[in-house]
Amino acid sequence: MWRKRLILIVVIIVIGIQFIPTNRNTSTELLETDVSKSLSVPDEVQKIFKRSCYDCHSNNTNYPWYYKIQPVSWLLENHIKKGKKELNFSEFGSYSKRRQKSKLKAIKNQIIDNKMPLSAYTLIHRNAKLSEKDRALIKQWATKLLDSL
Repeated sequence: MWRKRLILIVVIIVIGIQFIPTNRNTSTELLETDVSKSLSVPDEVQKIFKRSCYDCHSNNTNYPWYYKIQPVSWLLENHIKKGKKELNFSEFGSYSKRRQKSKLKAIKNQIIDNKMPLSAYTLIHRNAKLSEKDRALIKQWATKLLDSL
């Protein structure tokens, strides 16, 4: 009898949390502070960023279908919030030159160390995996910019 009640309570909670709204990280506006407007970003590199980085590191996330399911939504929002705190391509131009240089070094090191994009992300988003060519393009771009800043 207590098992049935417990199951009923869990079901009610799971259904109930579906009605708790979450913030969406979506914007159709390309800000003047976007990295593509602030720095010289080749089209190929920008395509890589949009495909593999922007979901967590910009003001415009392309949400998967499962985003609307709680508690998955809360987990994704927390992950995006942390990603944007670390690096936000949409606001890159508002960073000081010193911070921009630091972020470019971090991008280069994350690519060299194969730490980004996260394996948990590429497990589900296979198209976000970086090829060796992608990695080389990003490293080359970051190195060139670091030398010029």
